[in-house]
Amino acid sequence: MKKVSVLINAKDTIGKINSEIYGHFSEHLGRCIYDGIFVGEDSDIPNIKGIRKDIIEAFRNIKLPVLRWPGGCFAEDYHWKDGIGPKTQRKKIVNTNWGGVVEDNSFGTHEFMELCSLVGCKPYINLNLGAGTVVEMAEWIEYITSDADSPMANLRRKNGQDEPWKLEYIGIGNENWGCGGNMRPEYYADLYRQYQTFCKNYSGNKLYKIACGPNSSDYNWMEVMMKRLDPNVVNGIDLHYYTMPYFPNKDSATKFDDKQYYDTIEAAYFADELITKHTEIMNRYDPENKIGLIIGEWGCWHEVEPGTNPAFLYQQNTMRNALVAAIELNIFNNHSKRVVMANLAQTVNVLQSIILTEGERLVKTPTYHVFDLYKEHQDATAVYCFVEDVRAGLDKPVKMISGSASVKDGAMTITLSNCSLTEDAEIECDISYFNFKNASAKILTNDARAYNDFDTPDRVNIRDYHINKAGDNLSFILPPCSVISIQLN
Repeated sequence: MKKVSVLINAKDTIGKINSEIYGHFSEHLGRCIYDGIFVGEDSDIPNIKGIRKDIIEAFRNIKLPVLRWPGGCFAEDYHWKDGIGPKTQRKKIVNTNWGGVVEDNSFGTHEFMELCSLVGCKPYINLNLGAGTVVEMAEWIEYITSDADSPMANLRRKNGQDEPWKLEYIGIGNENWGCGGNMRPEYYADLYRQYQTFCKNYSGNKLYKIACGPNSSDYNWMEVMMKRLDPNVVNGIDLHYYTMPYFPNKDSATKFDDKQYYDTIEAAYFADELITKHTEIMNRYDPENKIGLIIGEWGCWHEVEPGTNPAFLYQQNTMRNALVAAIELNIFNNHSKRVVMANLAQTVNVLQSIILTEGERLVKTPTYHVFDLYKEHQDATAVYCFVEDVRAGLDKPVKMISGSASVKDGAMTITLSNCSLTEDAEIECDISYFNFKNASAKILTNDARAYNDFDTPDRVNIRDYHINKAGDNLSFILPPCSVISIQLN
């Protein structure tokens, strides 16, 4: 057992933890949309307008704040008019990005906005810059948000939606350094300036415009964006980082050795260095933090499950993934002065998903439970949380305990994780400048290779956990491979 000191100072504030930091991402990829979120109105699976009821309930439970759609790489081949009007008349296309399967466009703009309405989350639509046109982009914004007597607004009314929707977040292009056009940053920045000009604010709607940001540690891309764009034309810049310690190779989601486990944890912690360096670039050009940093795609990328379509990116989800999620969410919280949104990839049946489905059955993954434990951080104020740098691991030990803390409505939320495979952590936590009478905790813990499947959906689950309170101090044992959420009030 290792002793670890944690110090929290409620007076030393970092910034607001936007609820959008706990956002998610759904792409037309594999079984994320079809068979995952959307089963169609004629399905025997209980649904509302084709959207699974159990998915809606699960999303609501974690207070899912924002959902990014329709991609991803798919967005840069997506033409929105293919996905409106009577379903029988919608154009079928081939999804060339993800397996060459037929996309029937039965899930389009109206269905996505209905999903967001049912869940109570904000829509974030990624627009097509790579293979699209300025006119196409401008017309989609008008279709969604205008209440004028105009061609696109009237087309929306004809398709059954009289009132315009509210749309705050728009991404102008996706991964334009790669699948979105293989562009140089200078070229993309000029295109972005052109396209965003025609994304208008209609009928009181106010757009938050997001530019394509770097791929992981491409610091030059961020430098060019910040040089060429300013707060008059951009509100946020979208960074993508996948936890892939063996890129371009990948390891199994469930069958990994201890070294692979710790390598993955080390890759999760790298997000802190990555965000710090990108933030330093942004601070030089935008010291007032007018431009937000968005982690538009993040999470683990493993080998697909044996016997599944390799282009569908279907993978299991273990406690290792839960630890990655906990570490990175703590990092996002601690960088909330600059990080304003993050979108885990992806919600259902793809990559580090929070939910797996098979027919009428649904499984909540360990990653889902981390979002459940962390949901009280949403819209709270992040406060200083020092965690002693005690190490765990093999050849290159990593930081054993990750943590963050926040205050909202007179309550404090503390989240900690222990990434050690074998050692308990004896936590001594000192709380300064925050009065509380009650302390309660919930924990998620199991073997690193444990996961939930359709036969054992609750093998990894949240349970109550006892902690000791003595004045302003907390003490407890944090077991190996665990994530804990503590509530003080």
